[in-house]
Amino acid sequence: MKATLALLLTGCLLGLLLLSGCGTAAPEPEPKPAEPMDPVTPAPPETARPLPAHTSKTREPETFPADEGPGETPAADTEPAEGRGPDAETAVPPESLPAGGWPEAKLAQMTLEEKVAQMFIVTPEALTGISGTATVAGQTTQNAFERIPVGGILYMARNLENPTQTKALLAGMREISRERIGLVPFLCVDEEGGPVARIGNNPAFGVPKLPPMAEIGKTGDSQSAKEAGRTIGAYLRELGFNLDFAPCADVLTNPENRIVRSRSFGSDPALVSRMARAFSEGLLEQGVLPCCKHFPGHGGTAEDSHLGFAVLPMDLETLKRSPELAPFLDAAGWGAPMMMAGHISVPQAGGDELPASLSRTLMDLLRGDGVGYEGLIVTDALNMGAITQRYGPGEAAVRAVLAGSDLLLEPEALQEAYEAVLAAVRDGTIPEERIDRSVLRILRAKLRLP
Repeated sequence: MKATLALLLTGCLLGLLLLSGCGTAAPEPEPKPAEPMDPVTPAPPETARPLPAHTSKTREPETFPADEGPGETPAADTEPAEGRGPDAETAVPPESLPAGGWPEAKLAQMTLEEKVAQMFIVTPEALTGISGTATVAGQTTQNAFERIPVGGILYMARNLENPTQTKALLAGMREISRERIGLVPFLCVDEEGGPVARIGNNPAFGVPKLPPMAEIGKTGDSQSAKEAGRTIGAYLRELGFNLDFAPCADVLTNPENRIVRSRSFGSDPALVSRMARAFSEGLLEQGVLPCCKHFPGHGGTAEDSHLGFAVLPMDLETLKRSPELAPFLDAAGWGAPMMMAGHISVPQAGGDELPASLSRTLMDLLRGDGVGYEGLIVTDALNMGAITQRYGPGEAAVRAVLAGSDLLLEPEALQEAYEAVLAAVRDGTIPEERIDRSVLRILRAKLRLP
């Protein structure tokens, strides 16, 4: 009887548990049908405009150790330059335009301030105006670039510590330029091989160390020069550079010359032309723009243009037939994308002591009807003694533009040089059409950059 009662009680207890749901998974509710969504209209492409002050796109602070050398005095915060504001537009994507149409379309969208800014290539320290050494492209760089969106940045050995840091530095600068103006910046370095090699002479990068170009020139083998350019171009491209201020196209005709002695391919103009072209082709194969320097030829001089004018003692007709000039005329003929005008004075040819970088007479040897060179011309550094001993930053910049330079390298004071060129355009000293011609060349060159 007791056993029967126990069985009855156990059965009741199990029934109550089942009715209450204990010990079983409750069924999931049926999903509700999704409510219909409003149709989405694609947003228009973003425009290239200064980032607002509250933007979330902040960057790591830059390091500027105080003991790394002087820089420009920091520019005071000012209002954005006239004509540059939130309505500025980005470049039209190349694929949406007929061939050759993107540079012209972009030029038409740019303000005068943006166009003039694109004509400057400076070091990162000169851009920010902060003393010390820049090793990252951070918020300080971005703020400075918002004010003056320069066309390119030149990096020295002090800026380049190792591959990881250099890649980040250049990638950051590329992003800053694209955000502000929709353009790839020229990311530049002096990498000739031999003694002038910011990367090759730093063991931290672990790249092949090439001999001076004079040694390659002695072989007479242009394929060796091309391989040198290809080797340098490969590691520069890997790091993020797109412009190399090399090769030297100087013909070594003065035995007293010490400036380009080991950097020149030799004393035979035909050999130098052949070697400079081959080296340039090696760079171009790797997606790096070459720059043949130093027009009209530094190898016949005895002076150091870092300290003062270098002088070629010849008249204009002699200069036109000289071995020094020949490689540059050849480079114009094969379509070198860029040449550097040196601070080399030819008083008997120009009728004055103006260096080639500031002389319309000498620039016309390239730009004139006889040659008609339409590639880029960049000045040698405008902070060298050859310029600073005689001209202020503003005057040098204006003279260089009037002479025919497209790119102004390293003015002694960026803000002063930039404002001087703007003022010269506004008062008619420099026609805006002259600025447009240079910027169109710059844009066409940038169309080739990776």
